[in-house]
Amino acid sequence: MEPEPDNTKPSAAAAVAGGVGHRKHLAMLERLSKRAAATPPSQDTPSASPIAAFLSRFAAAKLAAESALSACRSSTPPEDAPSSLAAAAAAVDELDRLVAEASHSLPPYELRSALAAVSDLRAAQRLAASDLRPKKSFSFRNKSKTPKTPPPPQDPPTLPPPPPPPEQQPKAIVEAIQLGFGFRGREGATLVKDLRVSDEKDGDFTLADLVSCQVYLKGKCRALYVHKLRDCRVLVGAVFGSVLIEDVERCTFVMAAHQIRIHEARATDFYLRVRSRPIIEDCSGVRFAPHALRYEGIEEDLRDAGLEEETGNWANVDDFKWLRAVQSPNWCLVPEEERLQIIDISDVQEGDDGSDSITLILES
Repeated sequence: MEPEPDNTKPSAAAAVAGGVGHRKHLAMLERLSKRAAATPPSQDTPSASPIAAFLSRFAAAKLAAESALSACRSSTPPEDAPSSLAAAAAAVDELDRLVAEASHSLPPYELRSALAAVSDLRAAQRLAASDLRPKKSFSFRNKSKTPKTPPPPQDPPTLPPPPPPPEQQPKAIVEAIQLGFGFRGREGATLVKDLRVSDEKDGDFTLADLVSCQVYLKGKCRALYVHKLRDCRVLVGAVFGSVLIEDVERCTFVMAAHQIRIHEARATDFYLRVRSRPIIEDCSGVRFAPHALRYEGIEEDLRDAGLEEETGNWANVDDFKWLRAVQSPNWCLVPEEERLQIIDISDVQEGDDGSDSITLILES
């Protein structure tokens, strides 16, 4: 009997096939998912493929998320909208958690397709939340009943040529920038938020368009979106979902999360505790080191987020744009003599500049 072929690694030809190959693979993944959902593998069958088992669970969770989003759009009466939105958010969170837990064992191409599906559903969920928010009430002012004489026609002004379209960005990032809580458009500022006592508790948080800023987030959040940071230092407690980072340069990040995806990062250091392998794409000069953050209560936050265990995955980075067998030149580990000491931000409070409240701790 011939051994089964090993399909855990994509061929070089498939990796460079471009948009057509990617769409075909997404369609194939969708068909396999539906087939797995229709005929789930028996738990008593030891030979069931782990990938097939994941596809079965993924298909069921994806169907539940899509059904919850459909219920959101058709929620009547309107007072049912908050519960429908909560159910949709929980369903997408469950799908995200499922992918995060299986990401270490999935082949890169299957993982990428699953992440794309989660991102699309997350964007749809946030768009539904925006559409169902109560609109601001307004009233019409009394207007004179005397008809106004229309102005004489004028020659249409000469319009300048339309500006070139902006570069396409992932839909999840675009939705996150437009909606939700966070810090945006600041320069040279110290930004402090204690998520344990704020209205943003356990929700999504966004950092966008920051230059030369110090960011301190205590507590935990569901997801963190980072877009377009320059020369910033970002210290984050615990993220019990995903971190999505886009277009950062000369920054330092210290954070713990279940899943971290990094796109277009340059000359940036990441001090991580992460359940799955960090994913980078279109990056250069990025370095990785172990988690180095402390504040009063961080152990409880990490435990509540399921991040109390140090997995060592901070050093196991997947570069989706480097398919050769040798080490990717786009990332490396921070040399031990250059690594940050543990940073204690216990005394940093909202409203201060943080300069006198940060302690560096030398490990024995």
